[in-house]
Order: sequence, then structure tokens, then C-alpha cells
Amino acid sequence: MSLLSDEIRAFLQKPLLARMSTIDFEGYPHTVPVWFKLDGDEIVMIATRDTRKVGHIARNPKGALAIGGDENDGGGYLLKGTFAVEEDPGLRWMKALTYHYEDEAQAAKDVEAWSDLDMIVIRLQIRKVIKFA
Repeated sequence: MSLLSDEIRAFLQKPLLARMSTIDFEGYPHTVPVWFKLDGDEIVMIATRDTRKVGHIARNPKGALAIGGDENDGGGYLLKGTFAVEEDPGLRWMKALTYHYEDEAQAAKDVEAWSDLDMIVIRLQIRKVIKFA
């Protein structure tokens, strides 16, 4: 059974900025803004392999995404779960997220500029959904 209702799925289709929280090496939350996209019942993000969040996930995969909550979002959701890192063959997800968040001209420029980076995919397997106002 999916934790994501039709209402939540519709909300997650919007190009909102998410705040991704991982647990750092001292046990503190490490929260950074990220782009995301819904993929089935999971959330997909991209990052370069050498970022802190990727190192945190390798040590402790538990974390959360806070999405929405800004003035015009009509509330938001806290998605708690387990992160996993995987490769991005052909930069499929990097391209999908870039075109989801940027207009076509800017996305094309950024895809070209970022194509040499060591990009990976981060997936959140959602374990709990909390709605906030």
C-alpha cells in the first residue's frame, strides 16, 4: 500500500524546492535545499558524488525531506524514510530534474555545463508522511 494519496502525488508534481535532511558524522541534522521528482512511490534527487549529503547517507541512510510550507504552497509535507545512492546512466535524472525546474533554454545550458560532473541519483524510500500547515 502506498503512503502517497492522490492529493500528495499532485502536490509533489509541483517544482517546489525541498529541504533534504541527512544525519552528519556528529549525529546532527544536515539540511540542504534540493530539487526532486516523484518516481512511483519514491522521491528522486540528484547530487554530485562528493557532496556531504552523499557521505552522510553512506554512514546513516535515514533522513527526511520537507516540501512546501512557504507562503503560497498551502501547507506541505515532511517525508521521512531511507535514502539510497545509485548511478545515473545517461544522466537521465539530471536531465529530467533540470527540465522540470528550469525553462527549456536555461535547462539546455545547464545540462551541457553539468554533463561532465560526477552526478548520482539519491532516492528516498518513504516510510512516513506528515502533513504540516
